[in-house]
Amino acid sequence: MLRALLQYFRPYRARLIPVFLASILETCFNAGIPLSVKFIIDRALVDRNQRMLLLIIAALAAGAVIVSVTSLGRDYLYAKIVGQIVQSVRQRMFEHLQRLSMAFYARAEAGDVMSRFSNDVSAVETGLAAGVSWGLQPLLDLLLSAVLVFLLEWRLALIGIVMCPLCILGPRLFAKKATDASVAKQEHESRIMSLLQETLTAPAVVRAFNLQDTVIDRFRGRNQRLFGAGLRMGLLTSIMERSANFGTLFLQVVVMGISGYLTFLGVITVGTFAAFQTLFVSLSYSFMYLAQYTPNLVNATGGMIHMEELLKEKPGVEEPAVTVDLSPLREALEFRDVHFSYTRDRRNLDDVSLTISSGTSVAFVGPSGSGKSTMLNLLLRFYDPDSGAVLYDGTDLRQAKQTSLRAQTSVVFQENTLFNASIRENIRMAKPGAGDAEVEAAARAAEIHDFIVSLPQSYDTLCGERGGRFSGGQRQRIAIARAMLRNPSILLLDEATSALDPATEQALNTTFDCLARGRTMISVTHRLRTVVNMDRIFVLDRGTIAESGTHRELLSNNGLYAHLWQKQNGVHVDADTGRATVDESLLAEIPLLARTSPATRTALKAWFRTERFNDGYQIILQGDAGDRLYIIARGTVEVLRDNAKQLHAKLGDGDYFGEMALLSNEPRNATVRAVGPCVCLSLERDRFQQLLIEEPGLRREIEQMAAARAGAQA
Repeated sequence: MLRALLQYFRPYRARLIPVFLASILETCFNAGIPLSVKFIIDRALVDRNQRMLLLIIAALAAGAVIVSVTSLGRDYLYAKIVGQIVQSVRQRMFEHLQRLSMAFYARAEAGDVMSRFSNDVSAVETGLAAGVSWGLQPLLDLLLSAVLVFLLEWRLALIGIVMCPLCILGPRLFAKKATDASVAKQEHESRIMSLLQETLTAPAVVRAFNLQDTVIDRFRGRNQRLFGAGLRMGLLTSIMERSANFGTLFLQVVVMGISGYLTFLGVITVGTFAAFQTLFVSLSYSFMYLAQYTPNLVNATGGMIHMEELLKEKPGVEEPAVTVDLSPLREALEFRDVHFSYTRDRRNLDDVSLTISSGTSVAFVGPSGSGKSTMLNLLLRFYDPDSGAVLYDGTDLRQAKQTSLRAQTSVVFQENTLFNASIRENIRMAKPGAGDAEVEAAARAAEIHDFIVSLPQSYDTLCGERGGRFSGGQRQRIAIARAMLRNPSILLLDEATSALDPATEQALNTTFDCLARGRTMISVTHRLRTVVNMDRIFVLDRGTIAESGTHRELLSNNGLYAHLWQKQNGVHVDADTGRATVDESLLAEIPLLARTSPATRTALKAWFRTERFNDGYQIILQGDAGDRLYIIARGTVEVLRDNAKQLHAKLGDGDYFGEMALLSNEPRNATVRAVGPCVCLSLERDRFQQLLIEEPGLRREIEQMAAARAGAQA
């Protein structure tokens, strides 16, 4: 444990010399007091030597003043060193986090990372801070006292040394178990922090879905496990401390009995007896101090191990020793024979090759999970291809300096984080040295300047936590202004409007069309209406390029793009009222409704009602009785199996789910959860059953089809 913690002191070895010397001075003074007892008794009191008595007392008084002053200086210097060590550790961890790749953040829990900056750093700080007063000083006192007791009476000292293993047996036996228990306790603390962080960032979701009891039960379980881990650690460290204390006290009694007997026989003088006992008590208490310091040492070691786990994380994307600085894009971006997988279980991109010419606007579209966002992740070099290469004007991005790549790109995400700072500071983050005029010009380009100046504090208005003081559209425009301040040669849009209402989306798309002039714009989206005017559209399917071309060319191909276009254009959301409607053509694509006549489908349209769901809302639950069919008018949902543990599919605009619920209330075979805000059309079974009563022939056909489908699934 000591070896592990001493590594933190290596950079401060020279500054620790005065600390060590001051501790030696204090140790000598502490040892001098018991020795003075011998001289006071044998030389001053027995011989009635007043001058000797005054000299000894004066020397002790002067020593007390000197030691107090030097110890105060030592404590200040040591506290400064410990503070700098803790500051350095925090800085190292934070800087290391900035170098880690997106793969780490995809699997790490925020609360676990935060715990390393709070609980673990605090444990290490406490252990180091007590290092001199409860570690170094008692250790030096122990060593010097051991030497002096040998000089006073070697036979007694030898007895004490022989019995000393009693004092260290407990700590020796239980140190490893106590350290493991400390690490386990800190891991449980991390899990508590993770749950707390999740709950604090989503209070509206917890209340809206009545999840209070659920999260309370989860917290209670984790809190109980933390209690158990803390109890085990406390018991083991207490055993270490108490066993050392018991051994020390027992040793004191034995030595006192033997030395008293030797004094009674006249083998040693009364002064030697008193000095020896004082020294041995000092030695014993040094053992006890070290034993009491052990729990702090255990906690500090556990915290250090936990922090080192983070510091040992390797970036998935690393720069070579020699890198190339990228200048603004002149020719093209190219994907050349790219293969990539996040988990190695399946390929997210499979032999992708394409070229994006400088100054053009392109889009990546396709079904959910087809690899659209993965393309963007590779362009931003959040990940590297497993094989193949992404080229920037012919330069492999793995050979390029990452900072120079980011300097040429700006990205607008679906959810853009605004920091709890002023609007001006949030925009300026893209270019820290930008003047106010540049910030305002970027805001004008994003068409948010007029709104900002209408605020009482204008550009100095605080955005609030995660930009919570503004609407989704306003946050997006501030994020666009931040992206444009850099004046990038490449503008990347990652579902930048998918979480917004139709009116805001339309306005932002107009803004993007203006911003695309004179630069390369790459958009990832599942909403095809936003890519109609793109120079080129790449359609991805299961990690491959299924087709590419302009909007007109792709429609004429009558392939996947045309199918997606037809499906998405079968649903509409009114920009003013927010009401959703569905076309007869899309209803005809649903197997159970395909046998209905056009007139019947026209009647059915009026029976659909609009429902809105917030991010994370569980629209249907596996095992619940089904009662309605849903068609997604706008947004994305996840279909989850195995009690919401396994992702089965993602559905988007124009997709439907819950079809069999129109025939019976059999239990749902999956959970469907909204990903972001979602607008759906729903048709209740009772309505549909009413239609079947009116058309018995249709009822027989549909029941036969449903029976055949159920048999096939079985």
